[in-house]
Amino acid sequence: MNFSSKLIENAVDQMATLPGIGRKTALRLVLHLLKKDESDIDRFTNSFQSLCKDIKLCSNCNNLSDNEICEICSNKSRDRNLVCVVEDIRDVMAIESTQQYFGLYHVLGGIISPMDGVGPNDIEVESLLRRLGEGEIKEVLFALSTSMEGETTSYYLFKKIASFDLTVSAIARGVALGDELEYADEMTLGKSILNRQPYEHA
Repeated sequence: MNFSSKLIENAVDQMATLPGIGRKTALRLVLHLLKKDESDIDRFTNSFQSLCKDIKLCSNCNNLSDNEICEICSNKSRDRNLVCVVEDIRDVMAIESTQQYFGLYHVLGGIISPMDGVGPNDIEVESLLRRLGEGEIKEVLFALSTSMEGETTSYYLFKKIASFDLTVSAIARGVALGDELEYADEMTLGKSILNRQPYEHA
């Protein structure tokens, strides 16, 4: 792809680093932005600068948050006896969109994947154990992917929390969720939460 401007080429190069954005799409987006008013561009760039500068991890559940404690954890109407363990923020968003879950979350920040060099020490396990040790949580709901890595992570967590007096459940597998929660439709995901089952392990 030939460019008449180095400035455009640099902008396209940066835009193309985004997932799912090829160079043709990146060029189309860059040319669209060039048509915007300078004030619009300022708001656009400032929003990302503020995001990178000010976004935090909730000190309680590791969810992305504007504040030290996220809105879900600080919401007194949530069921504080139930915590849903998920891989990342996208899963929180997917579950929240179902409007069928009213407990808290714990974001692991990944799943165990030896092939990718991700071990138990690379995900937020110890912070989950600390929360369980406080005694308020009575049920842990595993909502991890149905992949081998997701199942491995669920089993590892089950073994780690076995000493706690808890109900351990998992989202229902009788419906087709696919490997990733974020791609499941809201109705399917909502039903799988409502119909959660005791966690079965080998």
